[in-house]
Amino acid sequence: MLKEERFQVILDRLGQEQKVYLGRLSALLNVSEDTIRRDIKELADQGLLKSVRGGAVPHSPGPHHFRDRMSHDKEQKQIIAVKALDFLKDGQVVVFDGGTSALLIAQSLPKDLHITVVTNSFPIVSLLEEHEHVEVLFAGGRLLKNSFVTIGNDTVQFFKKFRPDICLLGICSIHTELGVTGPDFEESEVKRAMIESSKEVIALATLEKLGTAEAYYVCPTDNLSVIVTDQSSDYEEFDVYKEKGIRMV
Repeated sequence: MLKEERFQVILDRLGQEQKVYLGRLSALLNVSEDTIRRDIKELADQGLLKSVRGGAVPHSPGPHHFRDRMSHDKEQKQIIAVKALDFLKDGQVVVFDGGTSALLIAQSLPKDLHITVVTNSFPIVSLLEEHEHVEVLFAGGRLLKNSFVTIGNDTVQFFKKFRPDICLLGICSIHTELGVTGPDFEESEVKRAMIESSKEVIALATLEKLGTAEAYYVCPTDNLSVIVTDQSSDYEEFDVYKEKGIRMV
């Protein structure tokens, strides 16, 4: 079998099962595990999957630049935003991360809601400037231009000063074994600080983000209190998250 044919088999199997293992692929393709390992490395270098110990998992299929993410899966994210609004109550201190789902929530906040928003997102700050009853605290730092958020040590230290009631966390990738991950190291460090400071973490994730992984670790999956998705909570694929004590909405 040609290398390109092996690549297609690996990618097809990954699409079906959300994780592939060296040993199983070696037996299926009748080649050594070292050959499969090299194949996976080459596919990972092309950005087609994420290499992990013993095999591979999918990358998050969505775009990484904020402008591109705004138009990607917008209807699904709007469903998530409507669901997430149920968690917001007067008097709360709420962290909004820089995700597009969090921005849609900010756009949908009731005009009579009284909360304090802590964020590192320029678009969210600009939007909430017009909200009469929302107090906004903005984290300074260095601008990550493809996400329109601040990052760096100053940003991390800023979030450590708070004990928010809720963190609304946009998810790039989440995997039951590999945890929550992201494509940028410094942004992942900021997300970790948000999570560690908050009493409750509500993850915002379209279905395509589940079972995927990126390069930089944020937190274990069971650090999440709730995962809000664009699907019904009784969706069969959610059982693995429910077993970890995570509420699926």
